[in-house]
Amino acid sequence: MLISELLKQKDVTLSFEVFPPKLQSSYASVEAATDELRGLKPDFMSVTYRGGDSASPNTVHISSHIQNELDVTALAHLTCVASTREQVQSILDSLSQKGIRNVLALRGDLPPDSGFPAPRQFRYAHELVDEVRRRGDFCIGAACYPEGHLESANKEADLNHLKAKIECGCSFLVTQMFFDNDVLYRFLYNLSRKGISVPVIAGIMPITNIRQIRKTFELAGPSLSPKFKAMLDKYGEDPAALKQAGIAYATEQIIDLAINGVRGVHIYTMNRPDVAEKIVGNISDIIRR
Repeated sequence: MLISELLKQKDVTLSFEVFPPKLQSSYASVEAATDELRGLKPDFMSVTYRGGDSASPNTVHISSHIQNELDVTALAHLTCVASTREQVQSILDSLSQKGIRNVLALRGDLPPDSGFPAPRQFRYAHELVDEVRRRGDFCIGAACYPEGHLESANKEADLNHLKAKIECGCSFLVTQMFFDNDVLYRFLYNLSRKGISVPVIAGIMPITNIRQIRKTFELAGPSLSPKFKAMLDKYGEDPAALKQAGIAYATEQIIDLAINGVRGVHIYTMNRPDVAEKIVGNISDIIRR
């Protein structure tokens, strides 16, 4: 099913993200994780993409497993900055052949010291959105950044880039992780002010270990609420307690989002079905209303 249609049918959708293995020998463990996540009855599952490396074909394989063997709607990530147009077209053809019609179109991170891409490559995400729209009957999503993309000159410039994605054919948005819901609510207000009305799915990252939060700050540098900071201060050196507290914090975030009318919740599972299971157990009656 198209995710744009799912979002029309349900008050709140629940979805999970998994990532393909770096090594082919680890493929079975990722597939097993998707099998476990299916038991939690997500509305869809997304599969990340590593452009330009050996893991990239696994995005198509895992997405196909989710959609065609598990009978769950798959959302395949596609990054473009390190790929030629021919490579992107080949991936889109593979997705289409396997019946995968939902694509999350992302620029991706520039390789170190690469400068801007070559002429046959893409420079911005909206160019990829336009390419996907022209290549087939896909439902296209894009990323958004409640606190602004780190490379944007300011938040207004970031909103302008986001609007360009919408105008090129993006029909829904998935947020970067955030740990303060007020940040998202301000962002949603600014989207409305800018005339952007496509559904926004909130990306939630359950923090379950201290290494994870360090990596998160390297990637996104999100704002932290006083409550979140207190949690890290109190339990940062106690792995078992931090995992439990992180699950509880993510649960509270999701409940608040549902109360305030957010259309979808997307849990970044880090291929950990046990964490997703605990969260879903806490919100099963809330999210399914």
